[in-house]
This record gives sequence, C-alpha cells and structure tokens, in this order.
Amino acid sequence: MLDAGDDIHPLFKGAPATTEFKKLRKRIVRQTREAVEQYGMAERGVRWLVCLSGGKDSYTLLAALHELKWRGLLPVELLACNLDQGQPGFPATVLPDFLTKMGVPHRIEYQDTYSVVVDKVPRGRTYCALCSRLRRGNLYRIAREEGCTAVVLGHHRDDILETFFLNLFHGSRLAAMPPKLLNEAADLFVLRPLAHVAEADCDRFARAMGYPIIPCDLCGSQDGLQRQQIKALIDGWERAHPGRRQKMFRALMNARPSHLLDPKLFDFAGLARDPGAIEENPS
Repeated sequence: MLDAGDDIHPLFKGAPATTEFKKLRKRIVRQTREAVEQYGMAERGVRWLVCLSGGKDSYTLLAALHELKWRGLLPVELLACNLDQGQPGFPATVLPDFLTKMGVPHRIEYQDTYSVVVDKVPRGRTYCALCSRLRRGNLYRIAREEGCTAVVLGHHRDDILETFFLNLFHGSRLAAMPPKLLNEAADLFVLRPLAHVAEADCDRFARAMGYPIIPCDLCGSQDGLQRQQIKALIDGWERAHPGRRQKMFRALMNARPSHLLDPKLFDFAGLARDPGAIEENPS
C-alpha cells in the first residue's frame, strides 16, 4: 500500500510519516493478519459486522481490517456498526460523521438499554455485566438482519490476559476470551482479530491518527473493580520484569492438558504402563 495520493484508504490519510509510527502500524496489521489466519477467521465472500464503540481499540480494529482488505488479504465484506445505548452525554454524531467522511459502510443503531440497566442494577453495583449482555443481544440481531456471519470485536491481548486471571482468581477456572467463538445459537461467529495486539499499541495508534475518541465511562459506571485490580497487578509485574505480559500471553497458546488436573481434558485414568519398554529401550 502506498501512503500518498489516491492509493490509500481514507482511514490512513494524514498518518504520521515517522519511522516509529510506520513500524507501529506494520506491527498491528501483521499481528491482526496472523490472528485471522491462525484461528481460521476469514471465509471468502462473507460479511462481517465490525463493532465500534468509539474507543481506541475499535478504531484500531477498523483500520487494521480495512488495511488488510485494501491489500487484498482479507476477502470479506466489512460493515461497521455502532450501537448507541442511550448513555447520557453520548456524542451521537461523532461516529456517523467519521464513518461517512472515511467512506466506511456502516449502520448506526439506537437502543436505549441504558434505562433498562439503571432500572435493574442495584445502586452501587457496576452496570457493565448487564450492559454487555444487552449490547451483545442487539449486535447479534443486527448481524442477522444485515446478513453477516460474524460479529467482530476489538478485544486485544491485554483484555484476553486480564480475563484469564479474572477467571483464575475469581472463577476457579482456566479460561480467557477466545479469538474465535460460536454463539449459543450456532449461527454467528464472534471474532477478535486484535487478539495478538497490545493495548498500548492500540492507544498509540489511535491517538497518532487523531481519531475522535469517545470515553467509555459516560454512563458513570467504571469497569468492574476486580478487572482494575488485575490490570494493576499485571502492570506491576510488567514494570518489575519487562516482557512478562507477553510471556504470560504466549503461555495461553502453549497449553499442556496432560500437565494440568482436568480429567475431562486428559484421560489420566486411562494411562497405562508398558513394563516392556525398559527392556526394549534401556537407558
């Protein structure tokens, strides 16, 4: 892809010309492509619903997918979608104006789930869990209406790692956010193409591009305290041992069921000795 004239997608016009930014952009696109290929996300000729919140992660997702498509490396149709959930102070014109200016096909949907959440969640509790469920249900509906085969989300490497530790410490299970998931109705995939991309890279990219960031705390409810504690814990490990975050993430890609304790994953009871092996292969 060229970086001048008409040979560049509008999402990248005005990109910084520094070597540092070019390396950042190349790394994000490469890691996105690797995730798409490694987890078998792309099926030629299908349509993806790319979900946008207006945060740094969703802007990075949109840009990386469009660059891959622009290069001919992503043979799918992309439809951007923002779900306006009626949060107080939400700048309803920011995303439609941005997407129109950038020539990105999109759908803007208004559903006042905020009022439902406020009514159902007890005072002092976080809104995030119920808000997320209502949002997901609406996105599935929109995907079906638009003929999409997948709902595409902007969760990145750090989201996945934090979820793993949340499940470990608070859920008593080894589980994270999968890069590719089939919904309960088995008619839609949920995809996370930024699975290998660092949150810090998303932040640097979106800010360097000057994308209009919409804050995620307009509803007045912060993400769960437990997630904030996990984030602080991982940040501390990273400061003390640079690179620790990536090592932990790589461990999620290198599971050994025989070295864990779940008999549903490995047939411990079925293990059998072979007394003749010593005679055949003396050591």
